[in-house]
Amino acid sequence: MTASPTAPVPHEGPLLSVRNVDIGYRTGRRTLLTAVHDVSFDLHPGQSMALVGESGCGKTTLGLGLLRLLPRTGLVSAGEIRFRRKDGTTVDIRSMAKEDLRRFRWSEAAMVFQGAMNAFNPVLRIEDHFVDTFRAHETGRPRRRREILEESAALLEMVRLDPARVLGSFPHELSGGMRQRSLIALALALEPQLLILDEPTTALDLLTQRAIVERLCELREALRFSMVFITHDLGLAAELADRVGTMYAGRLIETGTTRDIFHRSRHPYTSALIGSVPPISGDLIVPESLPGSPPGPSSPLPGCSFAPRCGHAVDLCRERRPEPEVLHARGDGLSHTVACLRSRELAAEGATRD
Repeated sequence: MTASPTAPVPHEGPLLSVRNVDIGYRTGRRTLLTAVHDVSFDLHPGQSMALVGESGCGKTTLGLGLLRLLPRTGLVSAGEIRFRRKDGTTVDIRSMAKEDLRRFRWSEAAMVFQGAMNAFNPVLRIEDHFVDTFRAHETGRPRRRREILEESAALLEMVRLDPARVLGSFPHELSGGMRQRSLIALALALEPQLLILDEPTTALDLLTQRAIVERLCELREALRFSMVFITHDLGLAAELADRVGTMYAGRLIETGTTRDIFHRSRHPYTSALIGSVPPISGDLIVPESLPGSPPGPSSPLPGCSFAPRCGHAVDLCRERRPEPEVLHARGDGLSHTVACLRSRELAAEGATRD
């Protein structure tokens, strides 16, 4: 697994600033089950951040919450989600009015959902999706359909699709890779500053995954948008991201540059997650699986939520919840932080990755 180099970032403040965000789901008893706890991070212009972790750790909930796309039972119950718009003004997405939020989406920040077939309306042609998106979200003079289709064709060409073949097709008439690339083109329609991608290569074959990842890298370099990339695939995270955040039981337990996480991880869970992936080079080894399961939102644990599965846990870990600690301070949100009471001790013992 090769970690990508850290991309240069302009010193102009964060594009997205997330502070102490809690996200929960209302149940039938009118109680709130918290699925994301006290998450904070900054994302600067041009940066790409991958969120990794096991299923159910809160990655997708966090991604949806950033744009207030949660289902009706979902609620961002605490914290701030501040975004710097193209005109230089900063808004708190949590407090935006419904109409302002609707126009904000796609023009400022867009999302590529997991499973393109479910994201498209099956009874509309691809060209209709582009027309509806432009007319629903853009401001100013409404464009004519012909103008929109000309721009849509250019967007499809950017993701290496034939507009003549794709625009007039229904979603089911396209392959999985074509649908996914069409969805990426649609997300870029109004030149957003931020693109959130939720498992964009799931259920695709390896060659199609490779084509999509390569095109995303090229588009990001050309258009300079920022990305939050939600994935189970650590190889994709290493290739696409400048920064990686590890989530466990709804908490962001370690963040750092891609090199920090894959070569100098300081949280036992991050190290175990990386160790569970077979290497693509070097000696053949048997990956070690992580026993047990993470706790659910209905059964929160005192102390560190990873303690029951951690081979390095001591009594203090089960009693006191660790707060994120900055190990290596860097500018532009690139500091290496970890929420582990024994991180420095384990690093000295060589128990975490170095």
